[in-house]
Order: sequence, then C-alpha cells, then structure tokens
Amino acid sequence: MTQRHSSTVDGVLRRSARRTPARVALEYGERSWTYGELDDAVSRAAGLLLAEGLAPGDRVAAYGHNSDAYVLAFLGCARAGLVHVPVNQNLTGDDLAYLLGQSGSTLVLTDPDLAGRLPDGARALPLRDTADSFLTRLADAPPYDGPGPRTEDLVQLLYTSGTTALPKGAMMTHRALVHEYLSAITALDLSAGDRPVHALPLYHSAQMHVFLLPYLAVGATNIVLDAPDGDRLLDLVEAGRVDSLFAPPTVWIALANRSDFAVRDLGGLRKAYYGASVMPVPVLRRLRERLPGLAFYNCFGQSEIGPLATVLGPDEHEGRLDSCGRTVLFVDARVVDDKGEDVPAGTPGEIVYRSPQLCEGYWNKPEETAEAFRDGWFHSGDLAVRDEDGWFTIVDRVKDVINSGGVLVASRQVEDVLYTHECVAEAAVIGLPDERWVEAVTAVVVPRGEVTEEQLVAHVREKLTAFKAPKRVLFVDALPRNASGKILKRELRDRFGD
Repeated sequence: MTQRHSSTVDGVLRRSARRTPARVALEYGERSWTYGELDDAVSRAAGLLLAEGLAPGDRVAAYGHNSDAYVLAFLGCARAGLVHVPVNQNLTGDDLAYLLGQSGSTLVLTDPDLAGRLPDGARALPLRDTADSFLTRLADAPPYDGPGPRTEDLVQLLYTSGTTALPKGAMMTHRALVHEYLSAITALDLSAGDRPVHALPLYHSAQMHVFLLPYLAVGATNIVLDAPDGDRLLDLVEAGRVDSLFAPPTVWIALANRSDFAVRDLGGLRKAYYGASVMPVPVLRRLRERLPGLAFYNCFGQSEIGPLATVLGPDEHEGRLDSCGRTVLFVDARVVDDKGEDVPAGTPGEIVYRSPQLCEGYWNKPEETAEAFRDGWFHSGDLAVRDEDGWFTIVDRVKDVINSGGVLVASRQVEDVLYTHECVAEAAVIGLPDERWVEAVTAVVVPRGEVTEEQLVAHVREKLTAFKAPKRVLFVDALPRNASGKILKRELRDRFGD
C-alpha cells in the first residue's frame, strides 16, 4: 500500500501493529484481537467493502451498536478510502432517512436488530450475528493492498448532535483526525500502560476520536462495552481490569447517585475523563471528595474540531472547577463579539477556532459552511470567557442564553445552583416565551425527593441575583438527551413553549 508521505487514520493502527503485534489491542465480549490480528482484519475489511462494488469517496453509513465489528468497519472504510458515516443507533423514521439521504450513503452497515428500521430501498450489510455478516466474511476476504488514502481525503462525515437544528455533516479528513489524536494523547496523558474502557457509543466523536483511536495509536489494550452499564463498569474497576474511564456528566451523575457508590472499592481507577456536555460543579465536587486520589480531566470541544479543543488537567482543577481548561496542542482559539473583534479578558463572547483539526465544512451545505467559517475562523456557537492566563470557561451555547426582560441570563449558572439542592437529581434551564419578560427563565427539574417550586426558586434567590431565579419550575421524570449525554433543550422548548 503506497502511503509514503501520508498520515492516515488506518496508518495509526498499522504503526502500532508493527511495534507490538502480539499485544492485545481490543476486547469485546469473549473476543479479543492482538494488534497484528486487528491490522490484518482491517485490510480484509477494506477488501471486503471494495468487493461490494464501492469506490473510494463513496459514503458508507454505520448504524450499529458498539462492537469489535463496528471498529473494524470504520478502520476498513478508512483503509479503503471510503467515507464513514456514523449514525446514532437510536434514530428512526424521518430522522434516520434524513441522515442516510443527506450523506448519500450507498451502503448501510447495520446490526440485525436495527435493520428493520432502515428506509425502503436502503442497501444493507449486517455487521455481525449472522452467517453472512461483515464480521463472519472477514476470515475469507482477501486483504486489500492497493493505493491507500491520502492525508487530505475525507474519512468521515461527523454529524452534529442537532440540539438546535437539523444535523450537519462535518467533513473530516485523515489529516484533521490524526492531528486531533496527537492533541488528545498529549493533553490527556494517554499511554500504552493505561487500561481504558470504552462504553459510550462509538458513533459519537468523543469516544471514538478522543479515546479509542488515540489509545490504539499508543498501543494500549482497549475494552469495548455495549453501553455504559454502571454495574459492569464498577465491576471492571474492582477487578483491576480498567483504570481509565471517559463518561459524560449524565453517566458520572448516575454513578454518584448509586446507593453503593460510597462503598465500592474504586481505588484502582486512576484517570477519570468527563466531557460532551457541561459538568455541574456541585457534582464534580462530590466526585472529587469521594475519590480524592483520582485524576480528573475536563475535555471540551465539538464534532467540527475532531472533537477535542481544550482540556483542564488534574493539576489544574483547584480554584477553577468551572473551567474547561486551555487549548490543546493543535488548536488556536479566541473569544470575540458579534463583529468578530476580541473581547477583553473576563468578558463573555463566542469562542472561535483555527486548527488543522477542523473539518473542511458541512457536507452539501455551502451556506451553513460560509456562516460557520467567517473571517478565517470557525465560529463554534459556544459562549465563553477567557481570562488573562488563557483559561477558558464555557458560559452557555449562544442559542441557549436567555433574554429575560432585556437582561441576558446564562442557563449554566442557574443550573449549577439548582444542583446544590439535595432534592435535585438533574436540571435544565431554558427560556420560554413570555409576554412580560420576552423569555422567562424556566427550570426543568428531575427531583429525587419531596420539593416544591417555591422551595427551588427561593434556593436560587439565596445565591443569585433575583432576576436570574426561575419564573417557573417544571418537574419531569427524565430529561431528553442524545446518546452523548447532551440535554436536548430544543425539545424542552418545543414541549413546554406553548
């Protein structure tokens, strides 16, 4: 395979296989793959996909659960020069049809239990669990040894989470993702001796590109789980098989709320990574008090930048628990006003990026691409402040800031106060239309005890200026989230906006 001057996603694995071919690279269920076996299987996966009549540049959708087959399919697409399109396995109906149609995917790799959801006419190949599945056929597939992809070729369309609008496919090149892998390795102290578990959906950029692929690059042994099951995760830690865990705040909150969390032997956990959405400071404090020897890392970014942009390391938390840290190796960032001018330190503004990790734009969306890439910088849509020493703190999504009576209220600040109340399990603060206030600050709360609207409003008023206190508190059984743990505030606004 000719790749003399290219640094590609599949090349990351190939180099590890040449360094340590006999080391276990991946475990899933009862199956395990050494680095040598995994690299050989990836070449066979590339050959199998091209034998299906696909050509470099074609889009291949992946609509499946976490598995070794899912990993092999992604890396096989990369080696064959195909463009991988990861699809949320929870999508159905029009949402699923939109992603498959908008991406122009000519083949869907899917698990048998999901195949029935595909739109009529979609060409599908089962990933696993059948006699003619992708995984079963690998053993007899000839390895692909043709021309490899180029650094500048597209390797994946990473669709945005769609919390505020229809998802957009961020066009990621091999070059962008390999740069991001090196940023992750250096900022997160990843090493071959770590024992990571990967439990979040692999279709999501954080689990795949901040952790699994960088860990394959350094030669670690990786355990892949179907889902972030609390019992399974804690069992693996207690058994000494896992010492590194990434999870979004929703999973860390669930672990912290477990009745056995205070008594399980979790001393073997060395590294705790959190990200994908904002971690409530009160929850982080509880976790650090329970596990004082655990190294916590805050990972922040978005799909369009691969997705890691900033990191707050374990030695940097003290005194800045609400910060998302400083930029990683290959990212430059500024905080600007609506005219694109830098704002003074400590002043809220939109965070914008320049980086070789950035996507090339949005697939078949030229207007959205032009809007996002203005003045030579990528506009993130995140409202942040930067202090004089370069530390960033995310205030809110620009579209989630509440205009209450002409005064802007950051939802995160109100949420952090709500989380300090013992009867609040989860909280989301949104703005709802109001004749008097334009937008009324509204708290949507999942309670974990007896509590009233009046008590929560009074609790916020004790800690914040009165105009930031909720005008209403709505109680629900659960908050709508995507698979990465982000609260879908758009759904809350649609549900309660009437």
